[in-house]
Amino acid sequence: MNAVTNLVIAGWTGRDHEKVQAHIHELAALGVTPPARTPIFYRVSASLLTCGDNIQVLGCDSSGEVEVVLIQDGSKLLVGLGSDHTDRKAEAIGVALSKQMCSKVLAPMTWDFDAVEPHWDELVLSSCIVENGQPVPYQNGTLANILRPRELMSRYDPNGLKTGTAMFCGTLPAIGGVRWSPEFTMQLRDPVLNRSITHTYRVEALPVES
Repeated sequence: MNAVTNLVIAGWTGRDHEKVQAHIHELAALGVTPPARTPIFYRVSASLLTCGDNIQVLGCDSSGEVEVVLIQDGSKLLVGLGSDHTDRKAEAIGVALSKQMCSKVLAPMTWDFDAVEPHWDELVLSSCIVENGQPVPYQNGTLANILRPRELMSRYDPNGLKTGTAMFCGTLPAIGGVRWSPEFTMQLRDPVLNRSITHTYRVEALPVES
């Protein structure tokens, strides 16, 4: 895979418009500014992208989000698995700011888009966190909950993704609410072709000096 030079985080990508609006209102009550439109596409620094298994963040106000990732690699469109790790404290100041503050973790394995497009809605995203030393289910659902990839790509750019572009395609609700964890495990499972992509990364909280 060639280097990613353009990193895009798609937000508010749920297919159920009423659920999207309800979530917007929930976050607004917590001080998060509603998006100007849905879906919305945040450009962030491509240097934030990492395939590593360790990241560093400021304090314990961040959390991971499992997402499917589309990557335009020359003439080939690839499907990957990523975590849009986000600073939740900064999110109340500005969503675009919060997206820029943490590494975006990408699993090193990818699939060809053409192989999974026919059964796209059956692909399963899930994640786990660690609480009290034990793994806890954090997210789980099929891609039928998220706008289809061709629609997302066309809304971002009617001409399609340019080579070197990676797009995080949106996430699923957190079971029990969004919260910190020192470890995040994410998985994309294909029940039709009987395969999966799994990646775990640890999160080191740096001290917050006043």
